[in-house]
Amino acid sequence: MATLDIEEVRACFPSLESGYIYADNAGGSQTAQGVIDRIVDYLTNTNVQLGADYFVGMLSTQRVAEGSFSAAELFNAGSIDEVGFGPSSTMIFENIARALENDIRPGDEFIITDEHEANNGPWKRLATRCNAVVKYWRPTPVSADNPYSVAYKVEELLPLVSSRTRLAAITACSNILGSLVPVEEAVKALRQRAKEKGAKKIEVSVDCVAYAPHRKIDVQQWDIDYCVFALYKVYGAHNAAHYVRSAALQGSLTSIAHHFLDVGNKPYKLQPGGPGYELVYGATAVVPYLKSLTQEDDLTASFDAIANHEQTLLAPLLLFLTDAKQVARGVRVVGTSKIDLSRVPTVSFVVVGQNAMKSKDIVGAFDKKGGIGIRYGHFYAYSLIDNLRPKLDVDDGVVRISLVHYNTVEEVEKIVDVLREVLA
Repeated sequence: MATLDIEEVRACFPSLESGYIYADNAGGSQTAQGVIDRIVDYLTNTNVQLGADYFVGMLSTQRVAEGSFSAAELFNAGSIDEVGFGPSSTMIFENIARALENDIRPGDEFIITDEHEANNGPWKRLATRCNAVVKYWRPTPVSADNPYSVAYKVEELLPLVSSRTRLAAITACSNILGSLVPVEEAVKALRQRAKEKGAKKIEVSVDCVAYAPHRKIDVQQWDIDYCVFALYKVYGAHNAAHYVRSAALQGSLTSIAHHFLDVGNKPYKLQPGGPGYELVYGATAVVPYLKSLTQEDDLTASFDAIANHEQTLLAPLLLFLTDAKQVARGVRVVGTSKIDLSRVPTVSFVVVGQNAMKSKDIVGAFDKKGGIGIRYGHFYAYSLIDNLRPKLDVDDGVVRISLVHYNTVEEVEKIVDVLREVLA
């Protein structure tokens, strides 16, 4: 089984040379040197408008076009004509919802997860505009000892399906709970139930923002229609990529691009303006970086190695937070406490009870000590935090420590040492 050479990994990220411990990676990863180099190269040598006939213009156009090949490989899309870019995952989902408006009928039903508002807000607003109905697939308790230990269960998704179900917008990984949703299993069961109920047309949108840094996306294997992730959480710059199945481009979406442009049934339908050219070209360095992690030069092998390394990061952190002493102290992990491949090393917790501590104060102690970056709050999964019971202060939210494959066990041990001191 492939393993990571952590020294070689860290050498690809110039920001890590400072020794600062980046443990807020679910909010945004550090940027690989190859991405930085391509952005600088683009701005230095090809920073012109696309489509011109002169040499630099043609080279610029070619470089931006290369971004689609990288995105298609990261999604495992069937064609480069199914992928595109935008400024953020939030904006892309909003654009998809706008383009879908003419295909929604009053009374259609949307099923959404209580997760990041990027994949919630656009559908709720679309429902309001079109008189559609929103149903919620919410995480439920999985532990009798910890009410905040919750997870999404496929068997609780299926009763939400009816003959009017038009769209299911789910997450592949929770940016609060850290748990992976079995997308292929959920979508297969969802489509089967929709068929049994007589639903005329159902499409599935998957938010992969919290998933993409940790596991390989496969839109074809999952049998989904829409998928989005943010490059800046997958070692790139501040932009995002989307997948739209060709059938949806042809039959569901109306163009929101300029009326005089002949965009056909291509992803340009979702781009009212051009993508950030230098950022798209920068994204072409993400796949080579990921493939360089193992000798196999293969994304599947690389993500397997990433997942295995992340288990070594997850173990010491979860073992400390779930130790009997910390549980007695009032520490409660928000999400599951399993140390296995069903979750990623994004760990959230609160301190409740007689000696409760505000999440803000715990993070403040880290900030005062310096050298380690973690955060507190609702992380735009506002509804998820607001619906937890016993109720939490949604603005204080949770303490979140989110790690990725360039973090080391030694860094995790330093984080645990500070936690031990703060919670004493």
